[in-house]
Amino acid sequence: MAVRPEHANPAVAELSAARGPTVLRIALGGQLRKLREERNISRRVAGEALRASETKITRMELGQTGFKERDMADLLTLYGVLDLDERERFLDLAQQANQPGWWHRYSDVLPSWFETYVGLEQAAQRIRIYETHYIPGLFQTADYARYIFGLDSAQEAQRLVDMRMRRQRILTREPDAPSVWAVVDEHVLRRQPPEPRIARDQLEHLLELIERPNITLQVLPETAGPTPAEGGSFSMLRFPESELPDIVYLEQLTGALYLDKSSDLQHYRQLMDVLSAVYARPPEETPAVLNKLLDALP
Repeated sequence: MAVRPEHANPAVAELSAARGPTVLRIALGGQLRKLREERNISRRVAGEALRASETKITRMELGQTGFKERDMADLLTLYGVLDLDERERFLDLAQQANQPGWWHRYSDVLPSWFETYVGLEQAAQRIRIYETHYIPGLFQTADYARYIFGLDSAQEAQRLVDMRMRRQRILTREPDAPSVWAVVDEHVLRRQPPEPRIARDQLEHLLELIERPNITLQVLPETAGPTPAEGGSFSMLRFPESELPDIVYLEQLTGALYLDKSSDLQHYRQLMDVLSAVYARPPEETPAVLNKLLDALP
């Protein structure tokens, strides 16, 4: 029996090209998984239909790989999506999902695991950050970022700075700028680059950012003592599409973890809530903290 068009209708169709291909790929993969499960077809059987393994189906359903037209057509046939208009719609979405995002032009200086994060960040509706090492990348000035990347060649460092500045455009994107809520350890604010001008510009930039209604910054004071977040920095991303789960991003020296299991998400939501409500200073105290640090600069 063919799946009726309205049943196979991917809600991802309304994702605009400006949102980027990463989230579209994840949403489309989720729709394929839903179709497969509705037909009670195993990943093994689906893989055999593509002359491939279960692993390939898993990667497609998680949005970790692109969609070949032939593979998509074979899966739609297997899942009973036979209406020509609906098949064309899926194939068009797959083609859009295969398009490179703007960040692809920086692939020569970005690790592949971070390219994925940038794509997700560009599509997020809400971003929550806990940072223990640096000013969050979305909040950095160009000079602060350049200092961080100073160990690289001058040309490579500049490209990384350019990419970071491009990422920050989402903060002022109209009409759907994401809500960004960050908790930053106080020692991060104190451990500024040695040049006073760079430190001053960075602190003043933070003061300007928190004037925006979509940005909240809390400071975790050094007097707070040990917290439940001793594991280090992390980010949580939430998307406007109900098909997409929240994602927790944990960056490591040579890679990253992307967590989307319900138990993991619940743990990190509670952790962020506790950091914000119990350990960090209230957001309204942040300007005073920043101004005090500014006054202490030479």
